[in-house]
Amino acid sequence: MLRLTFNLPPGQPLNILCIGAHSDDIEIGAGGTILALLAQPRPVRVHWIVFSASPQRAQEARASAAEFLTGADAALIEVEDMRDGFFPAEFLRVKERFEVLKQASRPDLILTHTRDDHHQDHRCLAELTWNTFRKHLILGYEIPKYDPDLGNPNLFMPLSSEVAERKVAALMRHFKTQHARGWFTPETFHALMRLRGLQAAAQSGMAEAFHGPKLWLC
Repeated sequence: MLRLTFNLPPGQPLNILCIGAHSDDIEIGAGGTILALLAQPRPVRVHWIVFSASPQRAQEARASAAEFLTGADAALIEVEDMRDGFFPAEFLRVKERFEVLKQASRPDLILTHTRDDHHQDHRCLAELTWNTFRKHLILGYEIPKYDPDLGNPNLFMPLSSEVAERKVAALMRHFKTQHARGWFTPETFHALMRLRGLQAAAQSGMAEAFHGPKLWLC
């Protein structure tokens, strides 16, 4: 199994751009990976943007992001108010926001939705990410839900048991508006990480998985 590493000069911060359609997407798809990267010696700077959140969910998003980004060398958290479920209909507004992102961000790594996600908002952001950032490392994270779209990811981030537990605990603590949803449970999040950990042969048995359509071998 090949290992993906960041070819950066010693001491240079790793710049990460995290893109999510809704207030809990980044945490569900890549929360463990973010916690693991922040635990490494290299300084990490994160630009975290959520495109759709009601006032209550925006509060949840900001509080959750602040916890997940504890220890970051720098963190910029932005929460937009795009209409949930209507991103394709608001394409011009979303596209204009990406043009601003392109000028403001110089990421080494972009974490966003996968283009195979069946949710229209998720898919819209994934397509615009690839359209906007053409020379960047883009990894598409996965969101468990009713749609049969998990697929077969090709890149894995092994997680320690401690990190996996921190991720799930933070999700359940911060996103109380989602507790009524049948799939938003610790069992769901643990099960997916356990399955991906099995596929990755992770020592702890836990991992997050991503779709990396374009990777350089060097």
